[in-house]
Amino acid sequence: MTASWTEDRLEIEGTALPARIYRPATPLRPTPLVLHLHGGCFTDGDLDCSAKVCQIMAQAGAVVVSIDYPLAPEHPFPAALNVSFKALGRLYAERATWAGRGARLFVAGEEAGANLATALSLMARDQQAPPLAGQILLSPMVDPNLCSGSIHAASAGASGCKWADGWHRYLGSADRAAHPYAAPLGSRRLGGVAPALIVTTDDCPIRDESLAYGKRLREGGVTVECHMLEGTNCSNQSMDEAIEAAPLWEAVLRDLFSTFLAENSAAPVRTVRA
Repeated sequence: MTASWTEDRLEIEGTALPARIYRPATPLRPTPLVLHLHGGCFTDGDLDCSAKVCQIMAQAGAVVVSIDYPLAPEHPFPAALNVSFKALGRLYAERATWAGRGARLFVAGEEAGANLATALSLMARDQQAPPLAGQILLSPMVDPNLCSGSIHAASAGASGCKWADGWHRYLGSADRAAHPYAAPLGSRRLGGVAPALIVTTDDCPIRDESLAYGKRLREGGVTVECHMLEGTNCSNQSMDEAIEAAPLWEAVLRDLFSTFLAENSAAPVRTVRA
């Protein structure tokens, strides 16, 4: 099973935003359309660092549009989020061109990119547009407090680690850590967002906050699937690097993505009261 990709650009208010488009060899009907956001702790990463994850999503039957969003500290919160939301609206308006009539729209990302995906889901709920069919979150960074057991087990935390440094540069000031779009785990209102697929790994430093976010979503009435992958030492690796180290994960992720995309593309978009 293969997935091809091409380089492209999205015109966002006069700015050409670099994007990479991944297409399945045999698309589902209707074809899911995924806006993907790469990892990199808000300060690093590019279209190459998540290529494997995007290819697997495309192999699972989606058209994936991965964007190169602006990075901190030059562009602190909410710059990347605002650009990504405009890109999301653009994809929805042109969904027939990207993925055919009837295409359902999803958001996806890894760690910092998954943070942005969660925030996009919250923004789409609050602004009642665009309608999202689902969110695929791979080890989402959702808690700037960095006080979970998995963070401490990884000898990471308040300073001197990529997670802490990434949060500091992204937020810019401590007061922004209270904003629900910046730190979704602390939000008091998580109901009403699209169904979520959350995947993390057993030795990921942000494993605990990822699973805690899934629990919070369930408590808000959101349909959530949580999965924890096991079998390799990937605590300091990106998801793409972890997949290379544990090739069996590729098939597991493909199956998870395929089922989630198919189920939420076929089902009507549901609104859960927040």
